[in-house]
Amino acid sequence: MRCRDERIKSRLVQAGRLWLFLDYDGTLADFAETPDQIEVHPEVVGLLTRLVQLPGVKVSVISGRRLDHLRKLVPVPGVLLAGTYGIECQSFEGEDIQRLEFESFRPVLEKLKPRLEILIAGKEGFYLEDKGWSLALHARYAEDEESDKVLQSTRQILRQENTNESFLLLGGHRFLEICPAAGNKGATVKYLLARYPWPGAQLAYLGDDDKDEDAFHVIGEHGGVSIRIGPDERETLAECRLDNPDEARRWLDTLIQRREVDSSGGSVKQRS
Repeated sequence: MRCRDERIKSRLVQAGRLWLFLDYDGTLADFAETPDQIEVHPEVVGLLTRLVQLPGVKVSVISGRRLDHLRKLVPVPGVLLAGTYGIECQSFEGEDIQRLEFESFRPVLEKLKPRLEILIAGKEGFYLEDKGWSLALHARYAEDEESDKVLQSTRQILRQENTNESFLLLGGHRFLEICPAAGNKGATVKYLLARYPWPGAQLAYLGDDDKDEDAFHVIGEHGGVSIRIGPDERETLAECRLDNPDEARRWLDTLIQRREVDSSGGSVKQRS
């Protein structure tokens, strides 16, 4: 369903407490040419700045990007940043939080990395991204047949090494990633709700891909609103849909304007 139902936006406008959970790439901004590219989007920074300044609003950005990337992309005090799907976070107050012990997981990735580097050596269109907590193989620009072959070999390697199920194998369009099992956006939403309890808050989550579906499920369990960003009509747990990041930014801008008006009129009051 398209996000044109006035009842959905009214729930968020009228909520005394509103907690927004936002993905970044594919949701707030278009995908970068390469995963290591950091291009600050002024419109996104402006929107998030306006959101955190609203009475009764909290904002969290949950992304597959590593935390140091998010800090550069979202230089907005007061926004909680959750990098690598929430394994590493920066709190609302700017405190660093690592939910796992890095030294317990990194040796497995160090063992895997050279095998994957050998697998893609000399092949065009592949990129191995080392996020510290995870390894991600991107094949967006590879030829179809070569991409399928390499990704299948990668799956076999990752499954061979992941004998204790302490890691997750994440997929996507010409994409594979291995990361600690805690790197799950649904588990991250649960963790944040428990760490920062905010009774009575209306929850909302905007995300674009299968990794966000786990979060949609948790948000739904708490009576919140989930919005999928993307043009296709694939099966989703989200309540409604917006076509692309540009439309998502416009949607958020309208939400901000309406809460600003209601706040100035006294119908939305800050409740810390």
